[in-house]
Amino acid sequence: MEIQALTRYARMSPKKVREVARVIKGRPAAEAMELVRFIPRKSARLIAKTLKSAIANAENNNELSVENLTVVRAIIEEGPVLKRFKAAARGSASPRKKRMSHIRIVLSDKAGSN
Repeated sequence: MEIQALTRYARMSPKKVREVARVIKGRPAAEAMELVRFIPRKSARLIAKTLKSAIANAENNNELSVENLTVVRAIIEEGPVLKRFKAAARGSASPRKKRMSHIRIVLSDKAGSN
């Protein structure tokens, strides 16, 4: 059985979040949570929040235990982009793109993944 959690409109660029998401793919959920806890990045905190939510969904909605769960997919999708301008030299302005991302974490129990 697959359980998922989704964090939308996270104010961090998808490229930065994907770097941390690659670390947890294919690992047991408890081990992934420990790994993310010790990565000193904002993106790790965002992924930890989503992973915690996915584990809670599995425990409360489907009565699955954390020991049996594995991170099957950690998908980072692009969200909307805020287009802003920053003051530049000689009275001009340069554009800035403030990117957002959608974080989707899919967990599966070992019995269902075979």
